[in-house]
Amino acid sequence: MSGTPEGPVHPEPAETRTAEPALTERHDGRREAELRDYLAAFRVARLAMALVDQDGVVVAANDSLGALLGTEAGTLREQAAADLVDLASDGRTWHAYREVLGGRRSRFRCTRRLKHADGRSLWAEVTVAPVPDSRRVLLSIADISDRRELQARLRHLQMHDPVTRLPNRALFFERLSAALDAAQQETAAPREPYGTHRSHESHQSHESYESYESHGYGRTGRIGLCYLDLDGFKAVNDTLGHRVGDRLLAAVAGRLTECADSDGYTRSGGHLVARLGGDEFAILVEDSTGTEQVADLARSVLDALQDPFDLAGQRLSVSASIGVVERSGRGTTATALMQAADTTLYWAKADGKARWTLFDPERNAHRMTRQALSSTLRPAVEDGEFALEYQPLVDLADGAVRGVEALVRWHHPQFGPLPPNRFIGIAEEDGSIVELGRWILRTACRQARQWQKDHPRERPLFVSVNVAVRQVWDSDLVADVAGILAETGLAPHLLQLELTESAVMGSAGRPLQALQALSDMGVRIAIDDFGTGYSNLAYLSRLPVSVLKLDGSFVRGFQDEEHANPADELIVEALVQLAHRLGLTVTAECVETAGQASRLRRIGCDTGQGWLYSRAVAPDRIAELIGTEPLPA
Repeated sequence: MSGTPEGPVHPEPAETRTAEPALTERHDGRREAELRDYLAAFRVARLAMALVDQDGVVVAANDSLGALLGTEAGTLREQAAADLVDLASDGRTWHAYREVLGGRRSRFRCTRRLKHADGRSLWAEVTVAPVPDSRRVLLSIADISDRRELQARLRHLQMHDPVTRLPNRALFFERLSAALDAAQQETAAPREPYGTHRSHESHQSHESYESYESHGYGRTGRIGLCYLDLDGFKAVNDTLGHRVGDRLLAAVAGRLTECADSDGYTRSGGHLVARLGGDEFAILVEDSTGTEQVADLARSVLDALQDPFDLAGQRLSVSASIGVVERSGRGTTATALMQAADTTLYWAKADGKARWTLFDPERNAHRMTRQALSSTLRPAVEDGEFALEYQPLVDLADGAVRGVEALVRWHHPQFGPLPPNRFIGIAEEDGSIVELGRWILRTACRQARQWQKDHPRERPLFVSVNVAVRQVWDSDLVADVAGILAETGLAPHLLQLELTESAVMGSAGRPLQALQALSDMGVRIAIDDFGTGYSNLAYLSRLPVSVLKLDGSFVRGFQDEEHANPADELIVEALVQLAHRLGLTVTAECVETAGQASRLRRIGCDTGQGWLYSRAVAPDRIAELIGTEPLPA
C-alpha cells in the first residue's frame, strides 16, 4: 500500500462542511438585531437627529427633531436638511456641509439660530458626520438656548456699567471696531444682506448683532463721535459723596440716551451711548450723514444738560464739555479716532468748558508739532541745534551802537529755523528753559567778551539776555550769572537781563531777592514790553530796575506822521519823563522809520531797537558795526 509523503487524505467531517453557513446566518441576524436597536435608539433618542442622503435630503428624522422644530417627524422626510437648520446662509458653512456629504470631510459643527413652528427662536448646535459603512450622514441638533441665554446674561453684565446700565468701555470699543471694519468692507465690496457672513466660528453676542443690524440701511461708511465729560463732577463727589455722584451719573446717562434716541437723522432709533469711565461718556454715530448731524447731536446734549437734576431732593446743575469728531471710516483706526476725540475734548475744556468743539486737523497738526518740539527740545541743547543772533541797541542821540540783544534760534532738523515764539513757551512749560537759558546766557556773555577782546580800543558793547521767571524759581539764577561772568571774564555792567513786565512788577520773595542780588552785583535789570501789563508805577520805584523797554505798540502809533495821534506822543513822553526821574533809561522797541526815531529822540528816549537799524544778525555782522560810522538816528 503506497501513500504520499504528507500522509493519507481523509474526507472532511460533515459538521465542518456545514459550519460556515450557520455562522453567517447567525452574524446576519446579529447585524439585523443591532440595526433594529440602532433604529429604536434613533427614534427614542432625546437628541434631535436626522439621516441625510448624499443629495442632502432627509431620509429619516426622529421625534426629538420634530419636537424641536414644532412639527411631526414624518413631515421632515424628503426635505432638504440645509433648509431645516439654515446651513446655506453663509458660504463657509455651506461648503463644509457639502464636503461632508461628498465624503471629503469627516465632520463639522456650527451654531445656528432656528425658528420653531410657533414663531419663537432657539439656538442649536448642529453636528454633521458620516454614518460608518454607509453613504448617508447623520445630522444631530442640540438645543443650546439656555446656555446661550446664560452666556448673554453674563456678557451683558460684563459689557455694561453697573451704575448707569450703559454699555461700558469694552462694548463701546467692540462696536467701534466693528463699525470701522464694516466701513472698510463697504469700500472694498458691495455689502451682502446682514447675516450672510455669520459663520459658525463667530463668537459675537446676539445682542451685539441685533444692535448692529438695526443700522443696516443707508450705509455711508462714515463715523461720528461725541466724547464728553462733566465739568466739575469731582466737586460733587467730594462735597456730596459718591452715592449722590452715582445718582447724577445715572441721570445724565438717561438724558444722553434720550438725545441719542431722538436724533432726527436716523431711522434706527438711536446711537450707542456708553460710559467710558468716571464722568466720561461717548455717543457713537455709525454711518453718520456728515458733520452737521454729529454737531446737532452735541448741541442737543448741551441743551439737555442745562436743566437742573432733582436727585432725591438734592437739586444739582451740571454742564459738559464735548469733543466732536466726524470722518470717513476708511483709513482710520479706533485708536486714531479716540485720540482725535480726546484732543478735541481738551480743546473744549481749554476754550472755556460747557461747549462742544469740532476736531480741526490744522489745530491738531500744530499740537502735534508742539509735542514733537517738546520731546526733542532737551536733547537739542546738547546736540548744538541752537544758535544766537544779535540785534543792535542804538543810542538815539548819536546813532552809536551801545549794546545788542541776544535772540535764540532753533535750527530744527525737521522743521527748519524756528524763532523764539515757537519754542520758548514750550521750554517754560516743561522746565527745559532752565538748561536752555543757561546755555543762552553763557554763549551771549562769551560772545560779548570776544568782541571786547577783538576791539580793545572801542567802547565795549553790553549784551542783553531774556530771562524767564521759571529760571528764577527753578534754578539759582544768581549763582549761574556769577559763575558765567567769572568763566567768561565779562564785566557785570556789560550784562543786562530782561524780564517781562508781568514777571517783574509782581516780584516778591525769592524773585525779588534774586533781582536785588543781581543788581548789587552790577548787572543791569530791564523790564521788557513795558506798558502791556498791569503797571504798578508806585511799586516800580522799589524794584532794582535800570531800564524800561517800551513795547512796540507805543512806537507803532508814531508811524503815520500825517495823521499822528497826539495822545500817543503824550503817553510815551510821560513814561520817559517818569523813568528818567526814577533814574532809569528807556529803550524803544520796533523802531522802523526815521520819523519814529526822530520823534522818540525829541521826547527824550535814550535808545532804540528795530529794523530801521538792523534785524537780528549773526555775530560777525555785529563785529563789523563796532567802530564804524554811527547808524542812522
